[in-house]
Amino acid sequence: MGEFSDKVKGAADKVVGSVKEGVGKVTNDKELEIKGKAQKLKGEAENTKGTVKGKINDL
Repeated sequence: MGEFSDKVKGAADKVVGSVKEGVGKVTNDKELEIKGKAQKLKGEAENTKGTVKGKINDL
């Protein structure tokens, strides 16, 4: 994937992860809350990967 698609996927994962985390907190579902946090971290990693690809392409 390219820089843009990595950043879009990262943003989507962060949003979905935030929703899962919030629902997990409200429903007292610790497993869902943890899965949401993990998905948010995955999204942040994908965003970073996209940023690195962009910097490499700028060289």
